[in-house]
Amino acid sequence: MLVKKDIQDNHMRIMNMNLKSVFRDNPQHTAGLGAKDILKYLGPGLLVTVGFIDPGNWAANIAAGSEFGYKLLWMVTLSTVMLIILQHNVAHLGIVTGDCLAEAAMRYLNPHLGRIILGTGILAVVSTALAEILGGAIALQILFAVPLRAGAIIVLLTVLVLLFTNTYTKLEKIIVGFVSVIGFSFLYELSLTAIEWPAAVKSWVTVSIPTNSMMIIVAVLGAVVMPHNLFLHSEIIQSREWNKEDEDTIARQLKFEFLDTSISMIIGWAINSAMIILAAAVFFKENLHVTELGQAGRLLAPLVGSRASIIFGAALLFSGISSTITAGMAGGTIFAGMFSEPYDLKDAHTRIGVASILSAATILIFLISDPFRALLISQMILGMQLPVTVFLQIYLTSSAKVMGRHKNTRLNNAVLGAIGILITVLNVMLAASSIHF
Repeated sequence: MLVKKDIQDNHMRIMNMNLKSVFRDNPQHTAGLGAKDILKYLGPGLLVTVGFIDPGNWAANIAAGSEFGYKLLWMVTLSTVMLIILQHNVAHLGIVTGDCLAEAAMRYLNPHLGRIILGTGILAVVSTALAEILGGAIALQILFAVPLRAGAIIVLLTVLVLLFTNTYTKLEKIIVGFVSVIGFSFLYELSLTAIEWPAAVKSWVTVSIPTNSMMIIVAVLGAVVMPHNLFLHSEIIQSREWNKEDEDTIARQLKFEFLDTSISMIIGWAINSAMIILAAAVFFKENLHVTELGQAGRLLAPLVGSRASIIFGAALLFSGISSTITAGMAGGTIFAGMFSEPYDLKDAHTRIGVASILSAATILIFLISDPFRALLISQMILGMQLPVTVFLQIYLTSSAKVMGRHKNTRLNNAVLGAIGILITVLNVMLAASSIHF
C-alpha cells in the first residue's frame, strides 16, 4: 500500500509540475550569476510587494501617521524584516518542491485539516480583496466623483478582464509598472512637504507603543505581513524555475530568489514608510484626525497643493487595481490548492476561485457603512489569520518529508517560531485593547 501511495504521489507531482508550465517562460534556460541575470529574475517579489502597499496599507499607515506622527515607523521596519524572512522561506518551499503552500497543505496534512486551514486563507483573501477594491473605488471617487459602489464594480470588472485576458508575464510587467508609478508618486508628495527627518530616522529603529495605538499597530502588521502573499509567493516564484534535479541550480535559484525578495520588500518598506511620513508631516502636524482615504485626498489639496491630491488619487487607483489582481491570483491559488491543483486560469477551479472571491468582496462593499473603518478592520482580520498560515508554513518547511535536505535548520525554525509567537502575542493584545476601542 505504501509503495502504491508513493507511486500515486509521484504521479501527482509530475502532473503538477507539467501544469506549472503555464508560469514558465523558458524552462530550458540556465541561470547565470551576472547583474543581467539578476535583473531578469526580478518580478515575483514585486508582485508580492503590491500586496503590502495596497489600500488597506494606505488606511493603516495614514491612520498611524495622522494619529501618532512618526512614532509607529518602527512597526513598518519590524514588519518588513519579518516579511523578508517569511516570504523567502515560503518561496523556498515552492522552489524545492514544485508545490505552492496550498498544494503542500493538502498533500501533507489530513485533508479535513488542510481544507479548514485553506478555508481561513480564503476568508483572509476576501478581506484583503475588499480593502483593495474599496481603495480603487475611493480613488475613482476622488478623481472623477464616481459613486463608491459604482466604482467598486468598475474596479472588479477591470481586474477580471486583466486577469482573464493576459498571460502571467504580461501581468507581471503591468504590475511592475504600477509599483513604479506608486513609488514616484510618493517621492513627489514628500518633496512638497517639510519632513522632520531626525524624528523619522529615530522612529524607524525605536519601539514606541503610544496609548490607544494597539489597533493601529496590529493593522500595520496585518497590512505588511499578509497571509495571502505567502500563498501567492510560493506559486509565482515557480515562474523562474529551471532544472529542479540539479542541486547547484536549486541553490542558485534560492540566492536569486532571496535577492528578488529582499529588493522588492525594501521597496515596499520605503513606500509604506513614505505613507506614514506624509501623514505625520501633513495631518499630525496640523492636528487633523483622518478618518477616511477620501478625506486624506481632499485635505492634501489645501495643505500641500491641488496636484498632490490628484497624484494621491491616481496612485491609490493604481494600488487598488494592481493589488486586487494579486489578491485574485492568491485566491485562485488557494481555491485550486483545495483540490490539490496548481494555479492555472485555464482550469475551472482556478477561475471559480478568482471570480467568486473577488465578487464576494465586492458584494460586502455594498453592505458596509464606514469605508475607512472597514479598511482597518480588514487589515486586522489579516493579522488574526496570519499565525495560522505562518505555523502551517513552518511545519511544512521544517519537514524532511516535504523539503528533503533543504528543510529548515534549527536556527531557521527558531527565528520563524519567534515571528509566529510575536504575531500571536500582538493579536492577543489587540483582542484585549479592542474591548476599550
